[in-house]
Amino acid sequence: MILVNTESIPGKRIQALGLVKGHFVQSKNVGRDIMSGLKSLVGGELKAYSEMLQESRERATAKMVAEAETLGADAIVNVRYMSSQVMTGAAEVMVYGTAVKVVGDE
Repeated sequence: MILVNTESIPGKRIQALGLVKGHFVQSKNVGRDIMSGLKSLVGGELKAYSEMLQESRERATAKMVAEAETLGADAIVNVRYMSSQVMTGAAEVMVYGTAVKVVGDE
């Protein structure tokens, strides 16, 4: 599956099949909160949160790809990610794009 954040795939003609999306909601755990709270006092990357968000992006992307595959897509163009806090201690990552079929070379 080709994933791009552009409107087209260089050198390919494509046919749009429809919007596809995936999302994943993950909550923080108490251990991460305590350690991240301490880390925020001195500054620096909050690695536990970075890893949590990376995992969420990967899972959301997998759901989007699975939806595109049901449409017979070869690729997804205009891929966009967003995240939001859905409640205290829980974040959602959403990814969406346009599923397309590659119909030939340009």
